[in-house]
Formats: sequence, C-alpha cells, structure tokens
Amino acid sequence: MAKGPVLIDLAETPSVADAPPVPDMQDAQEAHIPQGRAMMAAARVASRRPSKLVRLFWWVTTTLIGAVVTVAAWDFATGLIARAPVVGWIITGLFALFVLTLLMIAIRELAALARLTRIDDLRHEAATALEAADLPAARKVTDRLVALYAGREDTRWGRERLQELRGDQMDASALLTLADAELLAPLDVAASREVEAAARQVAAVTALVPLALADVATALAANLRMIRRVADVYGGRSGFFGSWRLTRAVMSHLVATGAVAVGDDMLEPVLGGSLLGKLSRRFGEGLVNGALTARVGVAAMDVCRPLPFPPGKRPTSRGIVQRSLTGLFGSKGA
Repeated sequence: MAKGPVLIDLAETPSVADAPPVPDMQDAQEAHIPQGRAMMAAARVASRRPSKLVRLFWWVTTTLIGAVVTVAAWDFATGLIARAPVVGWIITGLFALFVLTLLMIAIRELAALARLTRIDDLRHEAATALEAADLPAARKVTDRLVALYAGREDTRWGRERLQELRGDQMDASALLTLADAELLAPLDVAASREVEAAARQVAAVTALVPLALADVATALAANLRMIRRVADVYGGRSGFFGSWRLTRAVMSHLVATGAVAVGDDMLEPVLGGSLLGKLSRRFGEGLVNGALTARVGVAAMDVCRPLPFPPGKRPTSRGIVQRSLTGLFGSKGA
C-alpha cells in the first residue's frame, strides 16, 4: 500500500461566500420570547367579519331550517290533535309558549342593542359639546346621563351631588368634568376590577393548561365575558348579539391600531427590566396574554363609557397589569 499524501481532484472548489450565514443569536433568542399567541388568535377570531357569501349562506340555511321545523311542528301538532285532542292541545300550547319565549328573547336583544346605541350617541354628543364649548349641549348631555342612571341605587349619591353642584358650573368642560367625577369615577373602579379579574384568569389558564387550543378558547371566552361585564357596569346591559358586537368593535380597533402586540414594556411593572426571554415558556405566555387582556379591557372601557375620559383620567394597561398580575406566579423579586 502506497504511503504519503492522497490528492483528491475536486471539480469545483468550495467558496467561503457560498457558506450559509451564521444564525443571529438575537433572532434565536427572540424566537423564544413569549408572543401572547392565544390572545392574538382570539383577537383575530373576534374581529373577523364574515364575507357576504358566508352571511348569505347562513341566512339561507337558518331560513330553510326554520321553515322545515315550523312545518314539521305544525303537522305534528295537527295530527296529534286529530288522534288525541287533549294531548294535541297541550303540545300546541307548549309550542306557543316556546314561540313566545323566543319573541321575548328577541325583544330583550333589541332593547340591549338600543341601550348600546344610546350610550354611543351620548358619548359622541359629549365629545361634540366639549369640542364646541357648548354649555347648553353639555347640560343636555348631563340630563341624559342622570336619566341613564336614574334607576341605580349605587349612583344615587353621585346624582344628588351633581344636582347640587351643577348650577355653579359656567362652562361645558367644567360641567362634564363634574358629571364624570360624581357619576362615572366609581363605575371606572368597578370596571377596572372586572378587567383585572379577566387578566388574572387568562394569565393563569395559559400558564397552567398545556392543551393547544384551550388557551385560545379561554382567552376568547374570558374577553367576551369581561367586555359584557364592563358594559353592564356602565349601564349598557348587552345580550348575546350586543356582547358580540361590542367584542368585535373592541378587537377590530385593537387589531387596526396594532395594540395587540408584545413588548418588554408590557410586563415591566410586574417583572422589572427586560426579563421576558428569561421566563419559562408557559409562564411567559400567560403573563403576556394577561397583559393583552388588560389592553382589551381598557379599550372596552373606552367603548362602553357614556362620556369620554377626561385628560389624565384614562386608566392605563400598565397600571392594570401591575395590579392584576404582580405576584400571580411569585413575588417580584423571586
């Protein structure tokens, strides 16, 4: 066997320029940073508006099903009356009661949508009165605001204080600021507590439940419930369709403005510094989803409130995150 160097003839000599780039360590670290995917997916689901073709499909489907069920029920009831009159009339009465219940539910849903529309109109009138410095318009808004809360015992003291002090206000801004402080400030506290509770729930479930879709379903359900409760706090008691309309409006606003996004500053009040990349994956996702829920809650307060927030009085998602998530998965210094 020959000894010595072996010469291998290569058809092409490799070039250093053809070598693949070295992976960027910063990109690799960012790939492991929690992104709040559950809340982002829930926001996309809630903000998506079905196409006209899909809406036409569901309208035709529900119409056909309703017609088939109605005809079948009518034939069943009339045939039963012919065979057994007493039982047939009992079943007919139950069908009538069922239809009456559906009608009452529809009336309640329409009333809920009307309340939401009334609150939305009131907020726009208040903004217009403030912009134009129109004192008569501000007084009209105040009267409508008092009428909105006339039946609520928890606002009685504020309504009495507003009635006592409103005569001293000589401009629109002062009058609406007084109405805000006396009537809406306590409701803001109650609404913030609902947002904090929802943020804690979403954070805990995302961190502790390992199922792939459970966190998305929980985030969507918790945000739907939170938005409905925030609306209830401000007097816009919403039914099923009203709640979904509010949720779509809030989520569409957040998606359009890019507010459903993640940054280290979201959790700085809880963690201190830039620690998202150092958290465990599940706990980091939980905290981010909870912080995004707080953003949704603040947007819901904007949408459901009958008056726009005065300057400097709007709650911040950072403050809600600090109150709701600090200590959820251990102390700040842990």
